[in-house]
Amino acid sequence: MTNNSGLKILTIDIGGSHIKATILDEAGTLIQDYARLPTPVPSTPGSVLETISDLVKKFPEYDRISVGFPGYVKKGVIKTAPNLGTEQWKDYDLANALSALLKRPAKIVNDADLQGLGVASGNGLEMVVTLGTGFGTALLQDGNLLPHLELSRLPISKDRNYDDYIGEKAFDSKGAEHWNKRVERILEILKIVFNYDHLYVGGGNAKKINFKLDENITIVGNRDGIKGGAKLWKQSDVTWAL
Repeated sequence: MTNNSGLKILTIDIGGSHIKATILDEAGTLIQDYARLPTPVPSTPGSVLETISDLVKKFPEYDRISVGFPGYVKKGVIKTAPNLGTEQWKDYDLANALSALLKRPAKIVNDADLQGLGVASGNGLEMVVTLGTGFGTALLQDGNLLPHLELSRLPISKDRNYDDYIGEKAFDSKGAEHWNKRVERILEILKIVFNYDHLYVGGGNAKKINFKLDENITIVGNRDGIKGGAKLWKQSDVTWAL
């Protein structure tokens, strides 16, 4: 890890099972070891903020904060948190609460959006999907975030949405082979609907894919995605996303 001069950005990934954090330089290089703690249960705003405070209390100084959150975020305010299991997140201003707690300016986006910023090449229409507790998606055009679409809530059948169909619970209940068939079906749908130039597949369950992927599909790791915390602060013109 290289400690470059310039801005240092605390980057936090709030997940359904763990909260992870690191500090990046402006180029997205890690300058602090990657740390994580279990996501508290229940995952209320107060308990999540307390966990973040514990996680970063021994971190060195930083200038700004970037956060990926598992739900719909509008200008730093949480609208939905389907995989944290609490209604207390609705209309919760996480950006201001985190800024008040850690005394630094904060930007909050959907966790798949943050990962998309970290892994996208910046060429053409790129899509990111995350396979974890739920199903996350992000779209970027030439490296710029497009308006977030919470595709996880789209119905795939009469009584199931994408989260239900290929989320963690589906993997556990249906097993690897059945789950992989479902994922393959979803990827075919996305290819037809979005006609992307490149698709990146991340999240903790991406490594469980066992079928052959198209040449323009790449598996990416969470450590690559968290680097989007640096690029988030270069997206200031995309005010709807922040």
